[in-house]
Amino acid sequence: MQTFKELVADFAERFAGSHFPASPATLYEPGEYFLSWGGKRIRPVMCLMGNELFDTINPDAYHVATAIELFHNFTLIHDDIMDEASLRRGMETVHMKYGINTALLTGDVMLIQAYEYVNKISPQYLPRILQLFNKTAKEVCEGQQLDIDFEKMPAVSLDAYIDMISLKTSVLLAASLEIGAILGGTSEGNCRHIYEFGKNLGIAFQIQDDFLDAFGDPEKFGKDVGGDIRQNKKTFLLLHALEAASAEQKKELAQLMQEDAPDKVHKVLAIFKACHSDAWANELKEKYLQTALRHLDSIAVLSLRKKPLEELADFLIQREY
Repeated sequence: MQTFKELVADFAERFAGSHFPASPATLYEPGEYFLSWGGKRIRPVMCLMGNELFDTINPDAYHVATAIELFHNFTLIHDDIMDEASLRRGMETVHMKYGINTALLTGDVMLIQAYEYVNKISPQYLPRILQLFNKTAKEVCEGQQLDIDFEKMPAVSLDAYIDMISLKTSVLLAASLEIGAILGGTSEGNCRHIYEFGKNLGIAFQIQDDFLDAFGDPEKFGKDVGGDIRQNKKTFLLLHALEAASAEQKKELAQLMQEDAPDKVHKVLAIFKACHSDAWANELKEKYLQTALRHLDSIAVLSLRKKPLEELADFLIQREY
């Protein structure tokens, strides 16, 4: 069994190098620029870990892991356009450096390349994995659209928000693990449990992401803190504050969400703290983490084999970036 860090190093070495043709350079260089930043490689490595939980790593797992990483980066390029983000991982975003039209095409061709890697796996696994990959890709798009819709809605319930981030964030983590498990030859029951482990871990991961966007260190986080606030996104923190705030605080929040004042982020954060939204978010994160770990505990393999996934869960939830 390999640790998360060992698998990250293994995958990074295999993933390094060009994934695109040389020409036209105006299309493919932006993709290489974006991929060269590295990143945490969480999703592809979860695919490898899902495989190794049940068996030695199937060579096909590296093809699918590469597809997953390319798909994830495609979503990030398009996300940055929709969010009007200037930084990603501390670097200038693709649309800021190369223009929106090129960024759109770069994301598109990255998605197509992801499918090229899926098509490399053995025919015995391809139908089931392709079905899960396609289902997940559509769900991620659905989640992104709901996220956009929520920005225009005056009120969003916590349950609706959890459904949205389950689609936007969690299902890709869950599917990465299940695809690995399928390649490991395990049972349907184990596949269901590892999917639910990933899904609940993904929700906890997103709560931590919302928290870091508001309260994180920008040097560690790699992007501007308060981006969700400036975009008026309905995050866990905002939803809780709108419920817990006094009438005066709700009025101030509503006013702040209608303007773009220089001190907007500072004032919204002050209300979050006054409503103890930061502490509440940490409690909610812990709830979903424990649900994830219960599903991991239910998987029918030796406990020792689960240790790397337990360590991964701790890393994702305790991270500061």
